[in-house]
Amino acid sequence: MLFELETYTRHAKWLGLAAIGVSVLAWTVELMGAVYVCPYCRVQRTVIGLLGLILFSGAARHWLGKYAALVMGFFGAVVAANQHFMGWKKISAGKFAFNDTLIIDPFLLSGLAMSAIIGLVWLVTRQEK
Repeated sequence: MLFELETYTRHAKWLGLAAIGVSVLAWTVELMGAVYVCPYCRVQRTVIGLLGLILFSGAARHWLGKYAALVMGFFGAVVAANQHFMGWKKISAGKFAFNDTLIIDPFLLSGLAMSAIIGLVWLVTRQEK
């Protein structure tokens, strides 16, 4: 059940709501000053929230919603990939170190964000009328 694609398409609205929740939580943590200001992170969390909104609202069933999700998702995935690649560059140079607080490590979070954005875009494209 967990590894069946139909499970995710059937529960797309709940996954959209979860994406909105992740975005709001990430913005709240930054606005409280608990993490440093990162333009890459801001783009990623905003795109995740907007894709969640498209899924939750049902806009994903219309071609304009799908197009908007593809454009936003591509932008967010490129930003996440760039941030993630900076970590790989540090690994290659022998200068990589995880953040002291692992839960806010940019290398790990950008990889998760990239995966989430691509998964949300895929879910949007799978929505039918």
